Parts: sequence; structure tokens; C-alpha cells
Amino acid sequence: MSDRVTEAYVRESASPGSRLPMLLGEARLPPVLTAAYGTRFLPRPLFVQDDHMTRFAEDLVQFYDLITALPRRMFDGDLHRYCAALGIGERKKQLVTRLGGGTPPLYGRADLSYDGRRFQLLEFNVTSEIGGVERGGEIPRVMAEAGCFAPFAAEHDLRYVDTGHRVAETLKTLAGTVSRTGTAVVAVLEAPGGLAENGPGWQAVAAVLRRHGLDCLVGEVQQIRRRGDHLVLDGRTVDVVLRGFTIEELLAQSDGEILAEPLFRAHEAGTAVLWTPMESGLIDNKGCLAMLCAPWVRAGLSAEELALIDRVLPWTRALRQNLAAVDSALLDQCMAHRTELILKPNAEYGGEGVVAGWEVSEREWHRALASVGPEGAVAQRRAVPRPESVVDPFTGRAQDWRAVWGLFLTPEGPAGMEARAVPDSGGAVVGLRTNARACIAGVFTFPGNTPPESTAAVRP
Repeated sequence: MSDRVTEAYVRESASPGSRLPMLLGEARLPPVLTAAYGTRFLPRPLFVQDDHMTRFAEDLVQFYDLITALPRRMFDGDLHRYCAALGIGERKKQLVTRLGGGTPPLYGRADLSYDGRRFQLLEFNVTSEIGGVERGGEIPRVMAEAGCFAPFAAEHDLRYVDTGHRVAETLKTLAGTVSRTGTAVVAVLEAPGGLAENGPGWQAVAAVLRRHGLDCLVGEVQQIRRRGDHLVLDGRTVDVVLRGFTIEELLAQSDGEILAEPLFRAHEAGTAVLWTPMESGLIDNKGCLAMLCAPWVRAGLSAEELALIDRVLPWTRALRQNLAAVDSALLDQCMAHRTELILKPNAEYGGEGVVAGWEVSEREWHRALASVGPEGAVAQRRAVPRPESVVDPFTGRAQDWRAVWGLFLTPEGPAGMEARAVPDSGGAVVGLRTNARACIAGVFTFPGNTPPESTAAVRP
């Protein structure tokens, strides 16, 4: 289902002499973004009705409250049992509970499918190592300033939220709890060797944060030093560490815990803030989504909570190692509904290891189910997005693309959107790391008051 703004944009883009297809050329993307992503930008922005976005964001905050309550409600607060249920091993459990195992903060990016009526949650990245902060506000900002786009934006009352500004305000608040000088110094820290691949992206994040008034440094975790109870990078005392390394990247180092210990001690001493703390790993796990769909969990939830889950989340089930032996009925169910399901490993990110049942044979699907590792995986019902028609700026021909929308969240609430898209023939995984055809899109909202589609649960 399309919308009036998208239809108007595509119609005008296809008109003879229209400058809209050349929007990217006029938008003057910041050099740090082109250094990080080259030419991987969709020629046009995507549009969504603002009340569809705000209603889903409200649901998502409630969903976060529900998912963070799982250890208390389903395991009597016993994190050992909770981690065991998620397949979290002992070393990882020690790391994610190093600062006490409290409720992780609401901060991250929800990856969504949108069919034109409603959003559905694909993954909930409640953690700081997410990408896109540098894209969510910057791309629509420069598009809005382009001469060819400004009249269209004004006609349709288009808006966007500056994600970089919202994140910077969060970090300033955090720095205010520890800084003695009033000047917030943020250090974006990658894993050892991580800047070789991810450095351009983090430099883009740093540039956005600097534009919003933060003093931002970029480094790797082993470069941090302690000066008394304080953290120091490049000779500067650090107030907030924006954690760009994943838990898995830290665990890949034989001395990963030792490298991160100065961060933990400064956080405990109140001289610096680790954002987000390792406790994010307690819910930044695809298995948490599957847990909310599990019959034994659903039996303990209220009718309102069940309705919330069914509005937000497609059918999702946890897959364990040796699935044939531990749950043969689930294996049979996944085989019977292969073309409706997608498999996602819990320990991977960025689309790594994802297998779409509709893209492989029965034998390949069975092999994927049988190859689930010790961290587990999930099988999730396919969410079919609406096609996004894009006029090629060189050929003038329209082509359908498929998008995954990213909704950013901070403790203050929704913090803007971005999107990634691939051509219809570009494969199931819409990830920049794993799909060379994936492009980045800016997102604008427009006023509207059309009720979302009814959300009766659809189960394999």
C-alpha cells in the first residue's frame, strides 16, 4: 500500500525536466558520510505517515518495558536461569552482568518492516554499537536544504527528527552527572582492530556529535588509560564512553575483560559513564523476542500484553543447537512453513548468517536448521514490506525497492528514523555489511490520521 506523498514524489520524479531524481547531487552530503558509505544512497527519501510512526513508537516503548521485565517475571530475578534460557554461556554471562545486571537503558535502534499500514519489529537493537546515528538526521537535513526538494517538502508539510541532536542531548545529560568542567568529552571506542573496518562510520558519528556541541574522540578500547579514577584518551579526560564494540568482539579477545575493566571501574566510581553498559546484552538478543512468543511465557501475560506483542512482533521461535533432538516438533513446523520463515543466528549482527527459507531449497533449509550453533537462533515469520518505487536518475525508469526502517530510541523516547533498501531482486537481507546492493535512505514524515491495519496475529 503506497501513500499520497510517495505517489506524488514518484509522479513528479518521472515528469520530463524534473530535478527531483537528481536530489542527491544537489543535497551536498557531508564528506564524512560519503567517506563512510561512498555512493550507497537511495536517490530519493522514504515517506511515512507520522501517526503510524508515533503509534508504533509508543507500542515499542511498552514492548521494551515488557521485555526488560522478563528476568523478574519469568525467572524470579535469577539472571543465571535467564541467561541459560537464552543460551548465554558462562563467560558472556559474567561480562553482561559485570555492573550488577540491572535493567539496561532504553537506547538503540529498532529495525522494522512497513507495509504502508503498520510497522512490524524485525530486530530490537537495544545497545550503543548500532549504526545509523550519523544518518538518521543528516541525510534528511541536507535533502531539506536542496533547492529541487524544498518546494515539495513545503507542499506536503514534510518533517524529520534530527537523530544526532537527540543522541547528543542524551550524552550531554550523561556527561553532566560526572563532568567537573562542564565541557562534555565523549570517546567512541571500538574493539581492538575495529577501526580498520568501522573507523569511517564512527568518524561520521563523531562529526555529527561535534556539530551538536560535544567534544568527541574516536579510538579503540585498548587505547584507553586510567589517571586515578578517571579515563583518559589522547591526553583528554573522558566523561562518556560511547561503546562501539560488541560483547562478542570483546569476547573474541583472550584478554577482553581485562581491556574493558578500566571502563567498568570508572563507571562504578562515577567518574565516567559507559554507554551503553554491558547489561544491554541481556535484552539485545534475538532470543528475547522468541521468548515473548513462547507458549510458556504467553501463559503468564495479560490479554493487553499479548495484544501488544501480536501488534509489534511477527511469530518468532527460539531454535537450539541439535534442534532435531531437543524439539523435533518445532523442526517439523519450520520445515513445513519454510517459505514463510527466515532464520537469524542470535550471536551475529548486520545480516550475517541469515537464511531466508523462500530463497533456498528444502535441503538447504534443513541444513541451516541443523547447523544452529551453541548461541542459538530464531525462526521468524516473514514480514512483507510495501514496494518503494524509485526513479533511476540516469535512465528515468522506475524500479521497486524493499526497505527496512530503523527507528531510533533514547531514554527520552523516539529519536528519528533512517532506512536501508535493496532492489526487489537484491535478496532477502537488507544489510549494509552483507549486501553490496543495499543503500541508505533518508526518512520524512507527513501529517495524517489514517488508522493502521488491524493486527490479528498470523501464525505458521
